[in-house]
Amino acid sequence: MIRCISPIDGSVYAERPTLSADAASAAVARAKAAQSDWAARPLEERIALVQAGVVNVGAMNDEIVPELAHQMGRPVRYGGEFGGFNERASYMAEIAQDALADIEIEDSAAFRRVIKRVPHGVVLVVAPWNYPYMTAINTVAPALIAGNAVMLKHASQTPLVGERMAQAFHAAGIPEDVFQNVFLDHQTTSDLIAAKSFGFVNFTGSVGGGQAMEQAAAGTFTGIGLELGGKDPGYVCDDADIDAAVDTLIDGAMFNAGQCCCGIERIYVAEQHFDSFVEKAVAIVNGYKLGNPLDPETTLGPMAHKRFADEVRAQTAEAVADGATAHIAQFAEDDGGAYLTPQILTNVTHDMRVMRDESFGPVVGIMPVKDDAEAIRLMDDSNFGLTASIWTNDATRAETIADQIETGTVFMNRADYLDPGLCWTGCKDTGRGGGLSIIGYHNLTRPKSYHLKKA
Repeated sequence: MIRCISPIDGSVYAERPTLSADAASAAVARAKAAQSDWAARPLEERIALVQAGVVNVGAMNDEIVPELAHQMGRPVRYGGEFGGFNERASYMAEIAQDALADIEIEDSAAFRRVIKRVPHGVVLVVAPWNYPYMTAINTVAPALIAGNAVMLKHASQTPLVGERMAQAFHAAGIPEDVFQNVFLDHQTTSDLIAAKSFGFVNFTGSVGGGQAMEQAAAGTFTGIGLELGGKDPGYVCDDADIDAAVDTLIDGAMFNAGQCCCGIERIYVAEQHFDSFVEKAVAIVNGYKLGNPLDPETTLGPMAHKRFADEVRAQTAEAVADGATAHIAQFAEDDGGAYLTPQILTNVTHDMRVMRDESFGPVVGIMPVKDDAEAIRLMDDSNFGLTASIWTNDATRAETIADQIETGTVFMNRADYLDPGLCWTGCKDTGRGGGLSIIGYHNLTRPKSYHLKKA
């Protein structure tokens, strides 16, 4: 049974039965049977159907926004995810013709030589709860457009999301067996992967979850894309716009109660600006309103689950015990459960878990640095590598620093954004593979070569 415990009040918000092993295998068989006809449809038709499905999701937004508040705690004032959902799907639809085009080497009287991109078959998308629509669409839209059948397994914290997407896509005309929302337990998921049920698996979640996916796929040669943990740094150079940097980096650290894949978890500031930066950051955080996400005045909702908040509390308490300074007094609404006081820490070091382990919550450590070399050393002192944010007025300097950072994406003067024209990827314990952009299509298809000697 999949059970969503609402972080608003700890009540059971939704329950769904998981598929038995036989029912799950039958769902895979239906997907495989439907995929060839789907892939045979003209690309233009697949694009149009996916776009129509996206429009249908948008039409549900007034219902979706409070559902998200109930399921994972994001305040309704932020209006849901349809903007990013639509931007990503629309971009992938726009580039599909070029991204999936044949690569013609020769077409002469003697030979036709061409490389085509063909779908993997059935793609399993295992999506997370923190941005449940946007993370899912990253793979669902291009996978369907490329001619794959898709099975979506959503996180137990957000079980209604897959149902909404299936409803929207089926109403648009995408066959039910081509896009299936499924409720699976971990063991059944692993068993399906081990049985070579899928041509490709995309997983977004924890490092442990990614390891389980790789272990299940061991020896099957199934392609796997993984976006796992993060500990994304921001670096404020001596020539940065401090006001802009503090506004964006603190928002990047605290938005969605810090539960962002590419949220800012540690900040390094040129020492001459350190005190000013911290003062401004504390003022911003003290202005937040922690509370019920259904209240339009709330700017910071609860974390998605008490256990997530408990991990942030533990990291923070350990840091303070080891000499860190906490700058935010406990909010009255902090109930010791899912509702958690946002926190800014200074006097932190990389010996502290809060500067090493993924926090995935509203806490950020801030350190002064004397120069770019020290900032680069500290940014790279991590097991993770998803994004990094550099703040400077010198683009050449930013790119020089960026070239030396082990990360998937580097931002200059912005943070916590996913550009669908660029490959969304990570390194080290953040995972491997890449979504969106033309590279996303390459990962959701395989090259097939045709060497045709004409008579």
